[in-house]
Amino acid sequence: MAFPSETSDGVFLIIHFFIYGARIFGRATNMAKKVWYEGGLHFKCTGCGDCCTGAPGYVWVTNAEIEAMAESLEMNLEKFGKKYVRLVGIRKSLVEFGNGDCVFFDNKTRKCQVYEKRPRQCRTWPFWHSNLTSPDAWDGIAEHCPGCNRGPLIPLNEIEKRLNVMRV
Repeated sequence: MAFPSETSDGVFLIIHFFIYGARIFGRATNMAKKVWYEGGLHFKCTGCGDCCTGAPGYVWVTNAEIEAMAESLEMNLEKFGKKYVRLVGIRKSLVEFGNGDCVFFDNKTRKCQVYEKRPRQCRTWPFWHSNLTSPDAWDGIAEHCPGCNRGPLIPLNEIEKRLNVMRV
C-alpha cells in the first residue's frame, strides 16, 4: 500500500496539471501554431471608402471613442450620442444611413469626417480575425478592398498587434 500522503499529493499534482497546466500548455501550443499569413500580407489603404459603405453592420465604439469623435466635431457629448450612436444590446455602435453607409462617410469627398479619431474597428481594417481565418477569407475581402494584396508588406507582428486591438 502506498503512503496516503504520497498518493494524495501525486493525485493532487496530476489533477492540478490537468486543470491549470493543460490550459497554460494549450495556450503555449496555440501561440506556437503557424498562421497562414506568417510571412505577412500586402496592404495599402487606397482611401476608396468601400469599407465604410455597403451592407448594414456594426461599427462598435467605446465611450472613449465616442468622446474623441464628439470632441473632433466640437459637439456636446449628449447631442453626439443621440445623433450618431445606437445601443445594440449592451454595446454601442455608430448609426448608419439607410443604405448601410457609415454616418461619417462623406459620399461627395469619399472621406471619413472623423478620420483622425475614427474607432479602433476602422483603424484595424482589414486585419480582423474574421478576415484572416483562411486565405480564401482574405481573398474574399480583397475582391472588395482594392488595398488588399497591394502596397507594402505588413509583417506578422504588426498584423498581430492590430488583431489584438479588438475581435471583429
